[in-house]
Amino acid sequence: MIRGATLADADAVVALETENLGADAWPPGLVREGLAGTLPTVSYLVAEVDGELVGHAVASVVGDIAELQRIAVRPEHRRSGVASELLAEVVAAAVAGGAERLLLEVREDNVGAARFYAARGFIEIARRQRYYRDGATALVLARDLPAA
Repeated sequence: MIRGATLADADAVVALETENLGADAWPPGLVREGLAGTLPTVSYLVAEVDGELVGHAVASVVGDIAELQRIAVRPEHRRSGVASELLAEVVAAAVAGGAERLLLEVREDNVGAARFYAARGFIEIARRQRYYRDGATALVLARDLPAA
C-alpha cells in the first residue's frame, strides 16, 4: 500500500535513508522537516507491507518539472514491485501537479537502478562528476510525463 507520509513515519524513513543511502542519507532533521510539510515543494510517500513501512519516495514539483529526489526500499522487499508502485505514485502526483517532465539522479555504478529506470522510460541526459560524497558520478535521467 502506498500512502502519503506523516511525521509519525519519521523514525522509519530515517532508518530507510541510513540503510539504503549510507553517507548520502539525509539528516533526521531534514527528513522531519519534509514530513512536517515545511519544505514547500517536497512530498513524501511511503510503502507499507503488512503494516510495516518498507519503502519511501521523495519528490518535488516546481512548475513543469518534477524531481524524484529519493526512492528507497528495504533490501528484503526489493524486486517485489514496491519501487514500481512508489514510482507510479510519484508520476501520478507530478502529472497532477502540472509537471511535464520527471528528473532524477542515480549513481553511475548502480546498474540495477539504472536498468529499473530505463525500463520505465527514463533516458540519460547528463552526468554529474563527483556528485556523491564518495566521489561517484551521478547519471541525470529524465522522462517526459503524459498530460494531465
